[in-house]
Amino acid sequence: MPSSSPLLLTRRGLLGGATSLALAGSAGCLRQIGFERKSAWRDPPLASDRPDGVYIPAITEGMKMYGQTTTGRYGVALMYSYPHRFWTLAGSNTQKTPVESNDDIHLMAVLWDTQTNQPLPLDSGVTITIQRDGELITQEVAYPMISQQMGLHYGSNYSLRGEGNYTADITIGGMSLRRTGSFANAFESVKTATIPFTFRTDEIYDISIGQPTDGGTSGAIDPVSMNDLPTGQAFPVSSIANHHAGTLVVDDAHLEVFVITDADTDTDADTDTDADIERGPESKADSPYLVVSARTPYNNIILPMMQLEATISQHDEVITAKRLTRTLDPTLGYHYGTSIPALTHLSDPMSDKFTLEITTIIPPQIARHDGYETAFMNMDPVSLTFQIR
Repeated sequence: MPSSSPLLLTRRGLLGGATSLALAGSAGCLRQIGFERKSAWRDPPLASDRPDGVYIPAITEGMKMYGQTTTGRYGVALMYSYPHRFWTLAGSNTQKTPVESNDDIHLMAVLWDTQTNQPLPLDSGVTITIQRDGELITQEVAYPMISQQMGLHYGSNYSLRGEGNYTADITIGGMSLRRTGSFANAFESVKTATIPFTFRTDEIYDISIGQPTDGGTSGAIDPVSMNDLPTGQAFPVSSIANHHAGTLVVDDAHLEVFVITDADTDTDADTDTDADIERGPESKADSPYLVVSARTPYNNIILPMMQLEATISQHDEVITAKRLTRTLDPTLGYHYGTSIPALTHLSDPMSDKFTLEITTIIPPQIARHDGYETAFMNMDPVSLTFQIR
């Protein structure tokens, strides 16, 4: 995996006196690396000639934690960093969200299941409400985001009212995502976690800044785990390797494909409902189960909120065509899945090979930090050949 060795500075150092200027000079003068004393961190430089894929950012920024707590089965942590630019997605169009002049902090909420320690990508939304002495300061929906260092989180830039004590209420919407196994009846109700924090400018400015020597090249910075919190990584392929059908790569997204033919996981809940493209009654009992786990290269960060449609063929004849359902499972984590009962009706489904084609791929509708904003966009159909084991 490509790696980099960034020069670590802090914004306090970049804004400081002659000593910090000499330190920054080892990586180029402030203007050369995109910083100016008047606005040293509002819009740091992007890598030049960014590839159409995952790349190592020109500038990386660390983070710190304000605290963590639980509410119901949710584990919730609140982290912070400098205000960041990021990109949001609408369909296949990206839009840059720059740092505004009144932005004071980038807040990040991380969610996980306290019983399994699994990260929880949600479609239902997370809101961060900030109060000071009982007065509402701001209330904003936190975007689901992916970052190379910060993994999968919910965050945005927030404006505060100077240094002092604040309270963050992190409200988690009831999960509409299909859930299986021990998750089937979990995460249904709205929950709110409260984490107090003290905002100090000095603490923000002491967060490290890195300038990777290979910024702009294909690769990724390693994710940073704080207090052993999950960083949003997908389950290891090796955990169900005996069912691994293959890997599809499309615009740098890695789609790990599994066909499960036994009771390794409890995925017997109704997977298809209105998600079927194929019409007609089907028995799902003992049916093979198709799993597509979408993830980033290098760091294996989950790519949620995609739309996938697939066909399975044999001898050029379509056996089944379905839209895959976003699903959360205690063993498989977040994935796109469906039962494929048509395979059980074949005389000997293990005697021949099949072709899986992902015919429709709508990119993950998730905000991105530097290094991900040019990837996972132009997602053309892909296919692989597999055999049921």
